[in-house]
Amino acid sequence: MSEGANNGNDGQAVQSLGELRERIDGIDRRIQALITERARFARQVGLAKGPLKEALEYYRPDREVQVLRNVIDRNEGPLSNAELVRVFRELMSACLAQQNPLRVAYLGPEGTFSQSAVLTHFGHSVRALPMGSFEEVFQEVEARHADFGVVPVENSSEGAVNHALDLFLDTPLKICGEIELRIHQHLLSHASDLSKIERVYSHAQSLGQCRGWLREHLPQAERIAVSSNAEAARRARGAPEAAAIAGEAAAQVYNLPVLGQSIEDNVDNATRFLVIGNELFPPTGHDKSSLLLVGGAQPGSLYQLLDPFARHGINMTRIESRPSRRGKWEYAFFIDIEGHVEDAPIRAALDDLGPLAGQVRVLGAYPVSLL
Repeated sequence: MSEGANNGNDGQAVQSLGELRERIDGIDRRIQALITERARFARQVGLAKGPLKEALEYYRPDREVQVLRNVIDRNEGPLSNAELVRVFRELMSACLAQQNPLRVAYLGPEGTFSQSAVLTHFGHSVRALPMGSFEEVFQEVEARHADFGVVPVENSSEGAVNHALDLFLDTPLKICGEIELRIHQHLLSHASDLSKIERVYSHAQSLGQCRGWLREHLPQAERIAVSSNAEAARRARGAPEAAAIAGEAAAQVYNLPVLGQSIEDNVDNATRFLVIGNELFPPTGHDKSSLLLVGGAQPGSLYQLLDPFARHGINMTRIESRPSRRGKWEYAFFIDIEGHVEDAPIRAALDDLGPLAGQVRVLGAYPVSLL
């Protein structure tokens, strides 16, 4: 067979490297033209909505998630669903930012996993606002200085992030999204080897996620919990005898070498983040709702609150208890259920609560995490 006759797979003629690059360049030109056309139509959508002032008034997460689900449904490879979703997320983020970028508060400083969750969910065209505490994240959103906030609520290895969860007891804010982020913990340090490390800084959750690795490889090192992984990296940056456990973003921001990669004990280590805002959004057809139940101390109170959901065939996916702060030994229960609070079965279950309805508060209804 002469060179260039066909590739032996599909009968198509083999093209030279130059021809392949020329075709790719042509495709890139068409892609760019279509992106420009999409951005122009997105701007027209903004004009059609009238004289709105804030980016939040243009943002519709229910519409956005439907676009991304369509991307997944159309995907025929070779790129993965996650890769294509990331591309389209950035495209929508850039188009929305033509009006005015969304402002999203998170637990800072720069380089935290919370910042990674913000960029994963909203794209890089938002204004990410680092805050010093979970309380400040909630306060900025309540004051409408930020359109949304992002806070971690549970880790697959260490369980609930209680400090963040407790803030939902008193806030009027709504949960309007969730993000599931795969967490890789790295050991960052200027030390020449592990034997030179005297102390390890990290957030308490991250120290717990790497407990086994630390016990095996750094039994001599003091473990010091700090407010965030980025703060840990900042402290380790100027101390060659110290190390930080943090993510890749922190290593880049604080220019710290990675001394140990993926040191988390659980290979499936992931953290769930919630997006908080000031309003509920319409159902998308594949949603989750979060409720807060505050039962009395009498026997069977929790059963009475949950029974209507079971009778109406509503699946509960998570329950977490926390002190209610209203009375000694009185607890509040955070539950997640499948479906949107506007769905008929959930409305019927809430109606059936009768006099107990005052003990149930809807925290939010939002699309199930795509990936």
